Amino acid sequence: MGVAIRAADRGDRELVVRLLDDAFRNDPVSSWVFPDEEHRRRTHHRLMAAFTDIVLADGRIDVTEDGTACALWLSIPAGDHSADVGKDRAEAEEGDDGMRLREAVDPENERVERIARLMAEAHPADRAHEYLWMIGVAPGHQGRGLGTALIQHVLDRCDSEGRPAYLEASSARSTRLYERLGFAFTGRTLDLPDGPRMWPMWREPR
Repeated sequence: MGVAIRAADRGDRELVVRLLDDAFRNDPVSSWVFPDEEHRRRTHHRLMAAFTDIVLADGRIDVTEDGTACALWLSIPAGDHSADVGKDRAEAEEGDDGMRLREAVDPENERVERIARLMAEAHPADRAHEYLWMIGVAPGHQGRGLGTALIQHVLDRCDSEGRPAYLEASSARSTRLYERLGFAFTGRTLDLPDGPRMWPMWREPR
């Protein structure tokens, strides 16, 4: 039997934030952004809430009907990095999205802003695409195909519309899942300073 999926709305905000917080709190990237475990426990949900609000406003969040998994997507036009945060020094002086994110989430934590800038620099801009920003599955429900179903739900549309897709894998293990769905490593990792690496991946429509 297939996985029932629906589009989230504002009423699902707390559900999505909780899913992402539970799924990513001990992820290597989140652990780098918030290296102190107790501080991460208190603060990590703010970052997930900020991401959720951005995608609720400008993109699409899909959730499984049972509320155990969600996927955050943004449609990115060619030449547009509005999904990413952080540009050049001039914008930084005026106050860009990376700085605003840091101020909203954890003002004393420079890594919140830094990871936003690094992801922006790595994000492809030459072709319009669907961007899988995050996908979270509740602990205890992982390994059941929920994430695959959520991703394939959008990839089917990408294929019918001839549209590429992009994501950043946060572990070597997850790259294998994405490869099975047609994504390919772009060839250059995103290496966090004194921290883990991420694997940018691109998928051509089938």
